[in-house]
Amino acid sequence: MGDLAITFVLIAALFLILASGVWIGLTLTGVAWIAMQLFSSRPAGDAMAVTTWGSASSWTLTALPLFVWMGEILFRTRLSQDMFRGLAPWLQALPGRLLHVNVVGCAIFAAVSGSSAATCATIGKMSLPELKKRGYPDDIAIGSLAGAGTLGLLIPPSIIMIVYGVSADVSIAQLFIAGVLPGLLLALLFSGYLVVWGLRHPDRVPPADRHFSLGQKLHESRHLIPVVLLIAAVLGSIYSGVATATEAAAIGVLGSLVISAVQGSLNWPTFRDSLLGGTRLYCMIALILSGAAFLTLAMGYIGLPRHLAEWIATMGLSRWQLLAVLLVFYVVLGCFLDGISMVVLTMGVILPTVQKAGIDPLWFGIYIVLVVEMAQITPPVGFNLFVLQGMTRREIGWIARVTLPFFFLMIAAVALIYIFPQIVTFLPQQMRR
Repeated sequence: MGDLAITFVLIAALFLILASGVWIGLTLTGVAWIAMQLFSSRPAGDAMAVTTWGSASSWTLTALPLFVWMGEILFRTRLSQDMFRGLAPWLQALPGRLLHVNVVGCAIFAAVSGSSAATCATIGKMSLPELKKRGYPDDIAIGSLAGAGTLGLLIPPSIIMIVYGVSADVSIAQLFIAGVLPGLLLALLFSGYLVVWGLRHPDRVPPADRHFSLGQKLHESRHLIPVVLLIAAVLGSIYSGVATATEAAAIGVLGSLVISAVQGSLNWPTFRDSLLGGTRLYCMIALILSGAAFLTLAMGYIGLPRHLAEWIATMGLSRWQLLAVLLVFYVVLGCFLDGISMVVLTMGVILPTVQKAGIDPLWFGIYIVLVVEMAQITPPVGFNLFVLQGMTRREIGWIARVTLPFFFLMIAAVALIYIFPQIVTFLPQQMRR
């Protein structure tokens, strides 16, 4: 059977099993089993056992449940309310005023949470009621939150970066550092859009509710101290070389427990809920990763990644054309799968092609995260859209429409890191010295 026929059979099997309601991790395992049984001479059971154990026992992956748990602990504190109180006095003077709380708040919370959905939900729980109470329009408030919530994937620590690092065998600490400047760039693009929007629609921006002196602003800023200290502890320990990503994750969990205790929100129910929430999310991710590892092995035995890489190479695509095709491919894929599944499902096939084109795997990791961010706000399976629909009771189509400007700003960010790759590579190069 030819490669095209094999590919068609496996894709049909994938969508058929997914459509029947089977979990994504088990679906990937099932497709890999079919591939090994039908198109390979190696026993499928033996290969599955070895691969599943190998993916589950990876030391690098230990950082993932710890960062997930850290985000769950902070989700149950009053950190978001404190961030609003600390940020609002400084943002009143900007065009767009308190709309910038969505962007700056998400950027700060993203630095202590590896999840886009958790960032969107936590900041939205705090900012949307406050903005509505002050008279800010729903469309720009919800649109900016949906866009800024995706910063949870790009600004380290990031769950998707850990998954990519494990899948592509790239240093997670290097990926974390590489994500800092692109994350700040994207936050600046979002805030810049809100400035332009505020200047174009001054009648829709409510006046400042009160004016603060410099002393009052500094006094209110004390509410930001816990989160700033936690960011410094987690990222500072990685950047200085004192701790690995896994050790920094343990520092983050300890710091979030201390913050929770100091704020008075640490009790047995919240501790138990955070632990169970983190365990559930990690088990889902681990199942997807083990299924994807088995599928990658099966693809390797069949030879599909190599054949696909050779086929794309014969197309004579330039580097930017290849990246443009991949951007469209991932955005379309994001209409059906979540970000983690997209990365683990495709890395075995895409990475050989990318390396053959001479693209740095570290740079490509940040590119993938940016493209997956777009998928978070692409209907019908955009996770951030689901989160906001649950919070606002609005139609998902309406939420997607008001988020569209931020989708285009992400495309602009991809173009900028392509034209100026130093945005991604500068800090990791400094770290290596």
